[in-house]
Amino acid sequence: MDFLRPASWEEALAAKAEHPTAVPIAGGTDVMVEINFDHRRPEYLLDLNRIAELSQWEVGEEKVVLGASVPYTQIIENLKTELPGLARASHTVASPQIRNRGGVGGNLGCASPAGDAHPALLASGAHVEVESQARGVRLIPIDEFYKGVKRNALEADELIRSVHIPKATGPQEFSKVGTRNAMVIAVCAFGLALHPDKRIVRTGIGSAAPTPVRAKAAEEFLNAALEEGGFWESGKIITPSIAKEFATLASGACNPIDDVRGTANYRRHAVGVMARRNLMWTWETYRGEGRKLEGAA
Repeated sequence: MDFLRPASWEEALAAKAEHPTAVPIAGGTDVMVEINFDHRRPEYLLDLNRIAELSQWEVGEEKVVLGASVPYTQIIENLKTELPGLARASHTVASPQIRNRGGVGGNLGCASPAGDAHPALLASGAHVEVESQARGVRLIPIDEFYKGVKRNALEADELIRSVHIPKATGPQEFSKVGTRNAMVIAVCAFGLALHPDKRIVRTGIGSAAPTPVRAKAAEEFLNAALEEGGFWESGKIITPSIAKEFATLASGACNPIDDVRGTANYRRHAVGVMARRNLMWTWETYRGEGRKLEGAA
């Protein structure tokens, strides 16, 4: 196994173009586990740690451009206002040591359905910025990024440069079920984001289908119910019947398996419970401190 260590982004793109099978590594929290257990033996490792721009972020007027290697710890400490859903998800990642190393780019590159960042990115409506030496830059909508179990939309010569994430305009939540509070892969996870500026709700589900998915039928139902009932303007309490139907439809969006972490039936049930709870939590927050947004809606 050869180790490639570019000093700049341009050198990294050139190395990836010359060696398309090279596996990028930054935090190494996923890749090194696979190598240590001999589940993977790439011909080349492409170390991106010398590329400073990948560990930087920029907060703009409407979005955050998050470098692929920004550690979860930095998201928690510096971006919890702009990206509250992703910050909450980052809190659940493994241990402090791993949060200091791992980043969103690694989650996206591995594309595991259990990756903690995916539900928050789906709920936020993020775009993934990728680049190749031959074809330049493209932005991939997060809904189009996941292609199968541990498969993503990257071409062989492309690298993830950053993630463009809209700044929160309303409350966001993230919940995760695991066998313990830390150092555990999610049995299932659920993210939800209110977007009062657009009067929509978006969701994200992890570890309950071959890929991270949105509960689109649940979103469509809830968006219609909130609009038709005048909930955005009035801020009135969401009725139990609406919350129950939303949870049922969210559960129906799952396509899980039975494995050592949980059964398919348990995952469906847990996603429904998390969907209902996250909806009630975010809506109470919106009623309490987010109503200032209704005038701009």
